[in-house]
Amino acid sequence: MGKIIAIANQKGGVGKTTTSINLSAALATSGQRVLLIDADPQANATSGLGIEPKNMSSTIYECMVDDYPMRSATVDTCVEGLKLLGSRIDLVGAELELVEKKGRERVLRTALQDIKEEYDYIIIDCSPSLGLITVNALTAADSVIIPVQAEYFALEGISKLLNTIRIIKNKLNANLRIEGFLLTMYDARLRLANEIFEELKGHFGDMVFNTVIPRNIRISEAPSHGLPVILYDPDCRGTISHLQLAQEIISRGHGTKTRN
Repeated sequence: MGKIIAIANQKGGVGKTTTSINLSAALATSGQRVLLIDADPQANATSGLGIEPKNMSSTIYECMVDDYPMRSATVDTCVEGLKLLGSRIDLVGAELELVEKKGRERVLRTALQDIKEEYDYIIIDCSPSLGLITVNALTAADSVIIPVQAEYFALEGISKLLNTIRIIKNKLNANLRIEGFLLTMYDARLRLANEIFEELKGHFGDMVFNTVIPRNIRISEAPSHGLPVILYDPDCRGTISHLQLAQEIISRGHGTKTRN
């Protein structure tokens, strides 16, 4: 049965979507069956994989609001073994439309039950907020990756997210755990970046991934070409770091190591 990992941080600009796209691609390239769910109305994970959101006939919106079958809404991507459940701007209205729905916090979890066994990993790219869609993602997830930018104010807002995770554990998803804190946009030449990494380690210990995601121009360029960095530049530092992150996650014993 697939492991569901939400990638969340209500602080914007920390690399959630970049991590979602490139981790998903790295897991698929490593032999895993992967589904990436774009749960952000900005739909950057969708366009970042070369798929035009406005051309999609069905997205996560239809699955959550209209109970559209999730299997019918997933599409193939440019990466073998990676499928996408895309998003569009109309997801903005889903929060209001779900307010009156019974079990509104568990809509995504329920929708995933039919397809969960078809994947080794399901990655959910959350929006930079702690609204109802993100609550749905955390309620559906087995674990959460928290990207942290290697800049000043890096830990700002993390306490609020951790409090939300505690509430969801207590009331909606007792099995939710933190997969790890992931340092992004890391420049080893900067003393501040190293200090933030040490600060993270001091606060959260083994919950911090050994892998860090470097500040890398190829990672930044790839989405404009509709490609994950692993296809855009297979040999760059950005590709290597995401493959290392994928192996770090796989080594924890979830998913299958190769795809038949």
